[in-house]
Amino acid sequence: MNAQTHPWPTAHSVEDFRRNLAAVHRRIADACSRAGRDPSDVRLLPVSKTVPEERIRLAYAAGCRDLGENKVQEAQRKAEAMVDLADLRWSVIGHLQTNKAKVVARFATEFQALDSLRVAEALDRRLQAEGRALDVFVQVNTSGEASKFGLPPSEVAGFVRALPGFSTLRVRGLMTLALLSADPARVRPCFVLLRELRDRLRQEAPAGIGMDELSMGMSGDFELAIEEGATVVRVGQAIFGARATPDSHYWPDDDRAATSTASEQTA
Repeated sequence: MNAQTHPWPTAHSVEDFRRNLAAVHRRIADACSRAGRDPSDVRLLPVSKTVPEERIRLAYAAGCRDLGENKVQEAQRKAEAMVDLADLRWSVIGHLQTNKAKVVARFATEFQALDSLRVAEALDRRLQAEGRALDVFVQVNTSGEASKFGLPPSEVAGFVRALPGFSTLRVRGLMTLALLSADPARVRPCFVLLRELRDRLRQEAPAGIGMDELSMGMSGDFELAIEEGATVVRVGQAIFGARATPDSHYWPDDDRAATSTASEQTA
């Protein structure tokens, strides 16, 4: 679906952002009602990738205090430009290369794409130097697509058992990107798989490793995710408006990018 056919109106004023946020919160509440859940148990993470500083400031004025970004350098640039907004928190939700760990350790409050012990070690070392800790989610590839980052479900338990060795990483739970499809019957199993994996890990996770959170669901599918137990939904276009930049721009520059067309993430 291109930007012209997206149903998401672009927010250009504080009132626009309030309207879009209210619409998303209504959708969250309706999904929670269907699932017999309390809407207060679902955290909305607005995703501001490609959004310029001036519009992020409008979103802030409308009440946004947490923002998700895919690219570390873009997130860092925005965080430095808006350092005057002291209570604005940044969550890095995209794949991280070890050489960018020092940047994340300086400004991020959350990292949602942990899928490598090398990255865990790099983050831990840098965080110790900064005297900080970081909330992290373990990313799981629930769709089985080669173009997606994240651990295979069969490797998550062993990975989690190694995480107590990194004292600055506060493990909160699991994250996934579902199959990109308009068919709920194809999307929902990704969310079910993550929830069932989390439930199993709760019984065996090492002391100090949290398995309460499930970050799953974006603008096009977050209601399904909530119905299957999401505690964090990452929503960009339904708040900020349709993006002109293709999602493939937000995949790292490696061999996976060439095969990402069918599975681009749409926050």
